[in-house]
Amino acid sequence: MPKTTKTATAEKSYDGFTEEERAAMKDRAKELKSTARKSSSAKKADGETEVLEKIAELSEHERPMAERIHAIVRASAPSLEPKLWYGMPAYAKDGKVVCFFQSASKFKARYATLGFNDPANLDDGNMWPTAYALTELTAATEAKIAELVTRAAS
Repeated sequence: MPKTTKTATAEKSYDGFTEEERAAMKDRAKELKSTARKSSSAKKADGETEVLEKIAELSEHERPMAERIHAIVRASAPSLEPKLWYGMPAYAKDGKVVCFFQSASKFKARYATLGFNDPANLDDGNMWPTAYALTELTAATEAKIAELVTRAAS
């Protein structure tokens, strides 16, 4: 059987984690180490600060959207605690992430998303969305986000 040589395309193809995924895992490891060292009250205060700092690092296009979503989540579900989760702004209940904002640039995606994890109370029949693509925030979109976050945190 003849030997095959790798092409430039084949060398760029990789079945493991992408660079962005590896960076997110490193962010998560740092978050876990940092959280383990803090008291409960320090975690809450630092979570808000860390989320706002992460939002401030976003591009000019995504920053206003993330700031608005942060404000909507804080107003709609004040019981949710802001925290970083894989380097993304997230909001937790009893230590478990309920929802999170993922910028498009985080994983070189086409659009930003608002995602919900298992603890979110959004179950609706046999199938329901767990993430929403965000291209622009209108009054109607903001109202829908507020309604989803309120239900998710209940």
